[in-house]
Formats: sequence, structure tokens, C-alpha cells
Amino acid sequence: MHEDGFIGRIEWAVAGRALPGQQVSGDRCVVLDTGNGTVLFAVLDGLGHGAAAADASDRAAQILAENRAEPLDVLMVLCHRAMAETRGAAVSLALFGDGDTMRWLGVGNVDSQVLTRAPVGLKVRATVLLTGGIVGYRLPQTLQPQTVAVRPGDLLLMSTDGIVIDSTDCIDLSKSTADITADILAKHAKDTDDALVLAARHRGGPPDVMS
Repeated sequence: MHEDGFIGRIEWAVAGRALPGQQVSGDRCVVLDTGNGTVLFAVLDGLGHGAAAADASDRAAQILAENRAEPLDVLMVLCHRAMAETRGAAVSLALFGDGDTMRWLGVGNVDSQVLTRAPVGLKVRATVLLTGGIVGYRLPQTLQPQTVAVRPGDLLLMSTDGIVIDSTDCIDLSKSTADITADILAKHAKDTDDALVLAARHRGGPPDVMS
């Protein structure tokens, strides 16, 4: 599965696949224009794999689409309620827009990082503080979204635990987000799980220069 596009000046792409031998992946990506200058990105990893994991992620994806303007902590609680009778999922949410900050919140083991250019290679500008739990089964007592600094050209990278990236040296920021996610999926997906990776960045400049 490969999807990509632009929302305003935000370039994004996602690549994923099911566990080899399975027809359905329990990993999902949600990309939603909130209508207030930001894009809501969500990566959902249904517990386990197969149809039951997919059902959990699909329920959360629907809730996010219906309530995209709500704060991140409210969205996490709504997803938790919607998945109450499912296996549950790990969920990471990020609000990414035209400004110089981004807000994110994660429960479970969906990894999220912001990568930026450094004098030599890349460096990790920020990593989401994940809290333990399974959305739909057990939420942490406190849900506290983080605010992190971003600048045009920085890359938001979100991935399920079916992706193992040992070093950022494999990532070329000069490539499109579609190429970045395709490369990561091809080279860093585990053979023992569903896998999904999302990349997004603010390209800078006026929207009309984007194609």
C-alpha cells in the first residue's frame, strides 16, 4: 500500500504492507485536513495482525475522521471508547501545520520522530514521549500532548513496530516523502509483523509553487 499527496504546503506519504501470508494489515494511517491550517496524522497499530487487528484500527480511524477538530487527548479517549470491544491498538497522533511547532501524543509503541538536516547527515530534533498502554484496553491516567519545534524541511516520521530503523543514515531528505517511505518499507520492514511508515514535511514557500 502506497499513498501520497499534498495538503496546503504539507507533503506526505505512507507505505505499508500486511504480514507476509496475510491478506489484511492491522496497521493504518489517517491523514486529515483539520480545516484550521493543520493536518492530523495518525498511525494505528492494531494488536497482533489479521482481521481482528484491522477491525480495531478501522474503528479508531472512523472516529478520528468524524472528530478531527478535537484536541489530541480528547481524540485518544474517543478512540479508546470506540475500540473497547476490540483487541485495541497502539496509537500516535500528530498535528502538523504551517507554524513553527507541532503537537503529538502517543500511547503504545508507534514511534514518531522529527528529523532535521545537520552539518553532516541528519539529526533527530525530537522524539515523541510514548506512554504505556493499549488504546481500547488500558489508557494511561494522564494524557499530555507534547509541543515540539519544527521548521520548513523537517521530516515527521511515524512508524509501527513492524519497521526497525537502526540509523537515520538510510534516509535521504532530498527525496520525496513517497520515495522515503517506499525505501524504508523495502529495507526496514520485519518479516514477522504488519509494517507501516508515514513521512510528512512542510515544504516552505507559497502553496501555488507546489504541484
